[in-house]
Amino acid sequence: MGAGHDHGHAHGAPAGATATAAYRGRLRVALAITLTVMVVEIVGGVLADSLALVADAAHMATDALGLGMALLAIHFANRPASDRATFGYARAEILAALANCLLLLGVGGYVLYEAIQRFITPAGTEGGLTVVFGAIGLVANMVSLTLLVRGQRESLNVRGAFLEVAADALGSLAVIVSALIILATGWQAADPIASLVIGLMIVPRTWKLLRETLDVLLEAAPKGVDMAEVRAHILDLDGVEDVHDLHAWTITSGMPVLSAHVVVRSDVLNAIGHEKMLHELQGCLGDHFDVEHCTFQLEPSGHAEHEARLCH
Repeated sequence: MGAGHDHGHAHGAPAGATATAAYRGRLRVALAITLTVMVVEIVGGVLADSLALVADAAHMATDALGLGMALLAIHFANRPASDRATFGYARAEILAALANCLLLLGVGGYVLYEAIQRFITPAGTEGGLTVVFGAIGLVANMVSLTLLVRGQRESLNVRGAFLEVAADALGSLAVIVSALIILATGWQAADPIASLVIGLMIVPRTWKLLRETLDVLLEAAPKGVDMAEVRAHILDLDGVEDVHDLHAWTITSGMPVLSAHVVVRSDVLNAIGHEKMLHELQGCLGDHFDVEHCTFQLEPSGHAEHEARLCH
């Protein structure tokens, strides 16, 4: 292989556990808590005839499914790479996050619809029972949030689970407030109003997560990586004349990658050697940007025109 086609891999294809894998145990505990509270709230919603409580239980059901998908995604995401799946199955976590978004949007729409129906056809909600079951849900959700708060900063998959539980915690709080209003005033409209609040709380957070997930699937530049700055840093290295085919994207949370064709003066390559040039490139990016997995192709001056004719 000629010098013009020399490839430097500062790191190989991303290997090892994904960012989400470290939180597998906490996700399992959160799933167990969610399933328990879901059953409790369904029973409480039926006994108290509270739509807000049933809505919160329905949201809990999607949370349980979402947490289950997150755990399943971790299993697939940490399978080793193969000749066919050269990056492994790390994107499974992002697909799980996308599925969670769709579930959350569906639940939000369902809750809003049922709340409107309650305004049309009011029901007699038992405030006392609703407070008790709502309080159980709130305490359980706070425990789950504590388990997931750190992981949501590192993984979109965990963040999806965290946002679902956070929405549940706020939903439980809304249930308690509405029940207290019913107890104090007898105003039954407080129950569907609480349901509307729960539905509206779900949408903004879900939309933000959906945008971040789609950025990964569309292979947008990793968050916090300014491609113009990356290009400028590479061009500042001694002997570098140009950079082209510069790409940066994210395989899954915590796994950003970058590739570039770097045009270097032939006299510089001959003087310092390809290996030293690659170390300088990696050091340049490693010191300034959160991109660890880089692939560089070093090219002598004038090679880009030759490459363009070869690659159609």
